[in-house]
Amino acid sequence: MDTDNTVEKLLGNTSKRDQKMAKFFITQLRDVSAIRKKKQDIEIKIGNQALPLKVPDQAFSFLVDIIENIAEGKPYVIILSDELLTSQRAADILNISRPYLVKLLDAGEIPFTKAGTRCRLRLQDILACKKKMKAKRRKILDNLAKESQNLNLY
Repeated sequence: MDTDNTVEKLLGNTSKRDQKMAKFFITQLRDVSAIRKKKQDIEIKIGNQALPLKVPDQAFSFLVDIIENIAEGKPYVIILSDELLTSQRAADILNISRPYLVKLLDAGEIPFTKAGTRCRLRLQDILACKKKMKAKRRKILDNLAKESQNLNLY
């Protein structure tokens, strides 16, 4: 599957009609969430279908997240966790420049593979790096706040 084409298709704006339908649907899904919390199976019946569809908990949670984004008119992207990303896509996810990402790759901070002359990165590695970067920023901010309080600047 061509990742770039998939991303472009999924980043399109949500129509007002779809948002309205999603808002209605999400209220119904929230009612179903109460059933799910009681550890009962979730089954979806479509029309006069003889057998209802059983939905795994993880898939149901994912469905709720997608519908909520559509209801709010937010763009969304679905990427498989084992999908290989371009360095530009990885930089976009990390919210950093591609040259800075290349420095991280050269320093061995993030694992990657080469496809010819191009770098390919696994989404799970990018998300792990993002989590690590967030924790590092949080620690620095906490230290700054603490220092600010010690100096009576805050």
